[in-house]
Amino acid sequence: MSKKSKRILNLALLVVWLIVIFMYSSQPGEESSEKSQLVIDIFSYIGIDLNSTLGSMTSFVVRKSAHMTEYFILCFLTYRVLRGYSLKNAQWYGVIFSFLYASTDEFHQTFIPGRTGCFQDVLIDTTGALIFALFITLVIRVRYNKSKTVKGKL
Repeated sequence: MSKKSKRILNLALLVVWLIVIFMYSSQPGEESSEKSQLVIDIFSYIGIDLNSTLGSMTSFVVRKSAHMTEYFILCFLTYRVLRGYSLKNAQWYGVIFSFLYASTDEFHQTFIPGRTGCFQDVLIDTTGALIFALFITLVIRVRYNKSKTVKGKL
């Protein structure tokens, strides 16, 4: 695959993911809660009873974990787009982009019945992005140190 094709594919994946987040945020509160319950039911079906483990916090934990996962993926996809342009520290720009998108997403939710915009959710979303950025930074440093060690032995 050519470099240009990879750039287009990465950008397309990012745009699709932005649309997915927007669509989930456009669901009324009741519909969103039903999806959280579905996740809890799936875990229960495979033998993991989240309700007995987390009690009344189950729905909250499932919803906030979904937020973090959405924005972990968003930061990853943003990183792939920016890395395609050889942008140094692309993962940290991905965190900034994720924070900004999370902010607009929470504002968007203030117009949806049964939903509210909450800065706490922006912070949770950004935490997902930060987890990705820290992970990829660690991977980059380990690879750099490994290549440095191999070159030093030659």
